[in-house]
Amino acid sequence: MELVDTGSAMQASDETFADAYEARQAIRAGRWRRHTSGLTPAYVQGNLAILPLALASDFMRFCQSNPKPCPLLAVGQPGNPQLPTLGREIDIRTDVPAYRVYREGVLEDEMPDLKLLWQGNLVTFVLGCSFSFEHGLIDAGIPLRHVAEGKNVAMYQTNIQTVPAGPFHGPMVVSMRPMKAADAIRAVQITARVPKVHGAPVHIGDPSLIGIADITRPDFGDAVRIAPDELPVFWACGVTPQAVVMAAKPALCITHSPGCMLITDMLNRDLPFA
Repeated sequence: MELVDTGSAMQASDETFADAYEARQAIRAGRWRRHTSGLTPAYVQGNLAILPLALASDFMRFCQSNPKPCPLLAVGQPGNPQLPTLGREIDIRTDVPAYRVYREGVLEDEMPDLKLLWQGNLVTFVLGCSFSFEHGLIDAGIPLRHVAEGKNVAMYQTNIQTVPAGPFHGPMVVSMRPMKAADAIRAVQITARVPKVHGAPVHIGDPSLIGIADITRPDFGDAVRIAPDELPVFWACGVTPQAVVMAAKPALCITHSPGCMLITDMLNRDLPFA
C-alpha cells in the first residue's frame, strides 16, 4: 500500500485561492495534495464517507444518533458524484486532496482520486468539520497551534463510545487544540453556537479520562506543542466514521484522508446557529 503524504511539507504554505471553487479546481488538477486546515478559511469544509447503497440507511441513522462527531451537511444520490447543494460543479471523485479506501474494516489504499473506483451504487455523506469553526476562533483572537506550526490538527481515538446503528459502532475520534484557560472558555462559547461543525468541546483537560494514553502521539494528524500554562481542548471529530468503519468492517467504505477535506461553497458565517 502506497500512502500519499498529506503532511505539512507536501505543499508550499503560501499558496492562496480566491474562493472555494478555485481551491477545488487546484485539488482536482493535483496541484494541492496536503491537508486543508486554514485553506480558504471563510468556507465550510466537510468530512467524507462513501458507502454502498445497502448500508446507506444504517449510516444515516448512525449520523442522526451521533450528531456531535457526525453532523450531516449533505447526502448524495446513489451513484451520483455531484453535490449541488454544497457547491458549484463539485465532483466527489476528484475534489478531495486524498482519499482512503477501507475493505472489511482494513485500510487498503490511499489515493488522489476515485475515478477508477466509482460505482453506481455508492452514496456520499458529507459531515461538518472543525476546520470551519477555526475561522471564528481566529477572528476572536484565539491562537491555534497547528495553524501557527503549519501542521494538520492532532486527532485521537477515545474511549467514548458512539450510539450504534445497524452494523455501525465504535469509538469517537476527537481533535485537540491546546489553549490557555481563558481562551478555552471563549472557544466553548464560540463553537457551541455551530452544531453543524461539531459544536462545543466534548472534553477539556486530562486526556487519560477519555482514554488517550499519550497526548504526544496522535492517532491521526500531527502532534503539536502544549505549553505548561495550556489545557488540551477536545472536539468531536469527523474522522470518527473511519474508526467506526474499522470496527464495523463493511465490505467497502471510502473516506477522506484525515485533514484532507471537501471545501464547499457554503460560508461559515451562514451556518445555522444553535
